[in-house]
Amino acid sequence: MTQGTKLNTEKRSAVNCWLTDMDGVLVHEQQPIPGASELLNHWRETGQEYLVLTNNSIFTARDLSARLLASGIEVPEDRIWTSALATAAFLKAQAPGGSAFAIGEAGLLTALHDAGFIMTETNPDFVVVGETRNYSFDALTKAIRFINAGARFISTNPDATGPSAEGPLPATGAINALITKATGKEPYVVGKPNPMMFRSALNKIHAHSETTAMIGDRMDTDIVAGMEAGLHTILVKTGISDDAEIAKYPFRPDEILRSVADLLE
Repeated sequence: MTQGTKLNTEKRSAVNCWLTDMDGVLVHEQQPIPGASELLNHWRETGQEYLVLTNNSIFTARDLSARLLASGIEVPEDRIWTSALATAAFLKAQAPGGSAFAIGEAGLLTALHDAGFIMTETNPDFVVVGETRNYSFDALTKAIRFINAGARFISTNPDATGPSAEGPLPATGAINALITKATGKEPYVVGKPNPMMFRSALNKIHAHSETTAMIGDRMDTDIVAGMEAGLHTILVKTGISDDAEIAKYPFRPDEILRSVADLLE
């Protein structure tokens, strides 16, 4: 436990709904984090609402559910909320039945289709940029031209790099920056740390911010967005944050725990 951190357990006692990050909280490099499966089972057995959140827009919720199950973590697909799903929900509210030119993979394209959007290369209402491992120069050129012609620039998340076995890969944020440099226009980013993603997650499970907690491993996304959405915030030290990382920020979560296993004590 971080020295000097006061646990706000009184506030936690009012929590009956949970939002949790996936990587670094439930799994780490495809391995289950001790206590994660037991915590999910506890929530199910006690009837507490929960969603697993991720900025990953490559995979559908069904894909991620299968990947988690292969790691020993059971999460039904309707309990997974991705930045792609949050983006599709946002755009549906903005322009029902609109059109989009999307750069991304199945997670994003499926979410937009399910939200009633038409994929087009003719005067789209929106250019939507998500993560993909196969960025096309032709697609980027089209995106730039559509935005210059008036299409609104939307992105699923701001993450500049993503992990791989060989090292970091350029991710959505890096592509956003390329398009911004070429157009002079910044995207509206729906995923973490925008609290918009948390608000859409709350709406999905009919939860209220005053009785919902956010569990994450990153101060700069999970915790700050949870704070701004008015949630009880819990940082776990099974991901990228240690005491030195926590000390860099002027704010603190409500609780700092060793892992999700501490929530079962």
